[in-house]
Amino acid sequence: MRPDWDEYFIQMMDTVANRATCDRGRSGCIIVRDKRIISTGYVGSPSGLPHCDDVGHLMKQVIDDDGTTRQHCMRTIHAEQNAICQAARHGIPLEGSTLYCKMEPCRVCAMLIISCGITKVVAKSMYHAAQETRDMFAQAGVELVVLDGEVENYANQ
Repeated sequence: MRPDWDEYFIQMMDTVANRATCDRGRSGCIIVRDKRIISTGYVGSPSGLPHCDDVGHLMKQVIDDDGTTRQHCMRTIHAEQNAICQAARHGIPLEGSTLYCKMEPCRVCAMLIISCGITKVVAKSMYHAAQETRDMFAQAGVELVVLDGEVENYANQ
C-alpha cells in the first residue's frame, strides 16, 4: 500500500538514521516544507571531531528531577540539531516546515525547533523525558504528532 505523507517521510528518516555514528541511538531527522525535503540530519559528532563508533562514548551521568540517574552520551549532536544546523549552514529558512524524527525531541531540541519557526513535529515514538517538550510545543503552537505510543528505549538509558 502507498504510505501517507507522514509514513513516507518517517521511512526516509529511518534511512537517514543509518548514517548515525553513535550506536546508543541511531536516529535521523528530516525537515520538510510543501512535501519537499529541505534538510536532513543524524546523530553524530560535529564535523571533524571523533565519532562514538570510532573512539567510544563520552558518557556523563544525568540526574532527573525525580532522582532517577541516567547515562547520556555527550560526544554527539542530536539528529534534530544537525538538521537545523545544516539548514542554517546552507541558508535555508525553516519557517512553517515540518520536522520528522525518531522520538519526541528533547528539551534543547524543542527550544531550537520553536525558535527557528518549525510548526509541526512528527515523531515515530515517544521519548521518556519529553513532558517539557510537550508543554513547550503546546505553549508555542507547535503541533506534535506521535505515530507509535510506545516509549523509545536505547542502550544504557
